[in-house]
Amino acid sequence: MSEMNAFSMPSRRLMLGAGAASVAAALAAAATKTQAAPATVREPARFDDPVWNREAAARLQADTNGEQVYGHCSGVVTGVRPGEAVRPLCGFEVFSTIRVLRQSDGSYQRMTKETIFYTDPASGEILDEWDNPYTGERVRVVDVANDPYNWIIASTLQPPALPGVVTTGQATPGGKPYLMKWSVFGPDTVVVTEDFHGYFRNLLDPVKWPRESAGPMVQSSELFRYFISRAVLENPANTHVPHNGSWVRIQPWLPWMLMGQMPGHIMYDGIFSPSRSLDYFPKPVLDRIRSRYPQFMEAPTKWYGPNYSSIEHYALEQKPAPVKS
Repeated sequence: MSEMNAFSMPSRRLMLGAGAASVAAALAAAATKTQAAPATVREPARFDDPVWNREAAARLQADTNGEQVYGHCSGVVTGVRPGEAVRPLCGFEVFSTIRVLRQSDGSYQRMTKETIFYTDPASGEILDEWDNPYTGERVRVVDVANDPYNWIIASTLQPPALPGVVTTGQATPGGKPYLMKWSVFGPDTVVVTEDFHGYFRNLLDPVKWPRESAGPMVQSSELFRYFISRAVLENPANTHVPHNGSWVRIQPWLPWMLMGQMPGHIMYDGIFSPSRSLDYFPKPVLDRIRSRYPQFMEAPTKWYGPNYSSIEHYALEQKPAPVKS
């Protein structure tokens, strides 16, 4: 998802302490949703090799044989305002279909369709309306539906696709070597850390969108942790490497919350895992996909565009809410 675009983002080294080690142990112990072959012949990880990192990233994202992989993330959206406790607002469910296709130069086209639905935390049902506890107003919920959201995985860092621009899908020569940020926890757990901190112009101009826009600029952060079995990673028979992970996103109020420039922000906090099967998705999610977004059941088989983030889709597809008198 644009919301989960880990491997295309610039990242920074993070020192992981005892708390992260506990999370790593817990997630590594959890049953993964995609079975991987046990390691019979192991090829040792080469964490400082850009080509090895390219192949590892493609195997984590999907399947280097070209088969699609489903992505699932589930968690809670909380509200953060000055002078009061953090408040759970709603749940969220991410459904994505992902495919990687190897190119003649060794790079991969990473192609995806992604959705985010907002849910009632008690029932798990997907929300079409939401009672805003901060304003007392019932508002219409807007799903995230990004088709496509693509980027290139190469042995060098690739520039991000610009909004609204259709790119060729080919790797750009040159650039810094592509090295993910790896940490080792114990004999069989490795962790990839990818963080992104952005500050960019808000496409929802507060003059036009007074109730939806948090201001002329957007400040956001995304924090990813991938917890991986080293034995599975080092088995060359695994063209896809199953894993578990955590995702945190900090951003302004969602436009459909109609909070405008009120002080505060929201935070997504979820756990994700890939899967080859639909068996692990909540029924309300599959029902929504099949009824409203059936084209999202199949990952792209060829490169197309342009990429738009959820806020860009909102600006293109929605209309400003009437200003309250």
